[in-house]
Amino acid sequence: MATVSDDFDPYPVLDAACAPRAAYFHVPFCLHRCGYCDFTLVAERDDLIPAWLAALQNELSRLQQQRYPVDTIFIGGGTPTHLNVEQLTQLIELITANFVLSDGGEFSIEANPDGLDNDRLDALRDLGVNRLSLGVQSFDDQVLKTLERQHSRDEALDVVERAAERFPNLSLDLIFGVPGLSAESWLESLSTATSLPLKHVSTYGLTFEKGTDFFQRMQKGNLAVMPDELEREMYAAAIQHLPDRGFQHYEISNFAQPGFECRHNMVYWSADEYFAFGPGAARYVAGVRSTNARNVTRWINSWARSEIALQESEQLNADEKIREAVFLGLRRIGGIDLARFEQRFGVCLRRYEAEILQNHIDHGLLEIKSNHLRLTDDGRFVADTVISDFL
Repeated sequence: MATVSDDFDPYPVLDAACAPRAAYFHVPFCLHRCGYCDFTLVAERDDLIPAWLAALQNELSRLQQQRYPVDTIFIGGGTPTHLNVEQLTQLIELITANFVLSDGGEFSIEANPDGLDNDRLDALRDLGVNRLSLGVQSFDDQVLKTLERQHSRDEALDVVERAAERFPNLSLDLIFGVPGLSAESWLESLSTATSLPLKHVSTYGLTFEKGTDFFQRMQKGNLAVMPDELEREMYAAAIQHLPDRGFQHYEISNFAQPGFECRHNMVYWSADEYFAFGPGAARYVAGVRSTNARNVTRWINSWARSEIALQESEQLNADEKIREAVFLGLRRIGGIDLARFEQRFGVCLRRYEAEILQNHIDHGLLEIKSNHLRLTDDGRFVADTVISDFL
């Protein structure tokens, strides 16, 4: 992997015709940091919001382009809807001053049920947001308590109903593998989700990331990791239940009604380039991957002086681009179109890392079907292991 020079600029002047068609913005504010969360955020630091908005404006000013056309915009966090209406308005006006969304484009924002009042929902709709992703995580109050979420089952149901009145494209996240979660409770959450006016559902297995409160509690024996077999059973329940109710399984963790796949995330899984702004935001522009400083106050203070604040950057060589495209492409249930892959990279994937490929085919974890390389049904359960072999 090639290192970039010390004077590397992650905001090059680009011709609009070849610039990325997706942009991500990171809002690092939350009411509370949940014990399992390792995202870039600060809790109970609303005093930093004005300085963060000013810093974001300074970062965006480095684009040196009037407005870039994009097909997707995604505001993530943190909890973007922790901002009040005035702050959300200022944020979105900053974004739309620098990016113009194409007709029919996707404009997503992540939200938590707590604090998501009608004023915020109305403002987001009026400002052009057309896709809302709700971090519900469970419809079991005990599980929500374990996850340290700030909302209840009833509050989540209420928010979904109110949001659906305003947004035609509504997504919801659920977490399985939570200590104390039963198979019955997980199936109940899945059933509840599919009874709601949703277009998209994401299901994630709980991970104990180093540095989080959950990881420390696990190390001390105060929080038990769910047995692999039970977690596998829960994932199996999701990939059976959701498609049976009209949500097609299109990526390892994601399900959508036809035509409502998350277009922004598809950019990532296609190994395409994208802009990104805010603390901890990772971008892929002009063949270089770079990540902003993850420390929120460092990022704010640097951009207050209009100084670039990077955590890391790397120039991908041809081989690394190929491996990354395989790694990301295999996350999609449809897999990798072999003809398009060869056209894009000039490499026959059947012969690239042929021994690794054939080994996983022989063990029934990968298959080539209709000229697509993809995980088998069994392969989905060990996807991380299979995919990582290509890195």
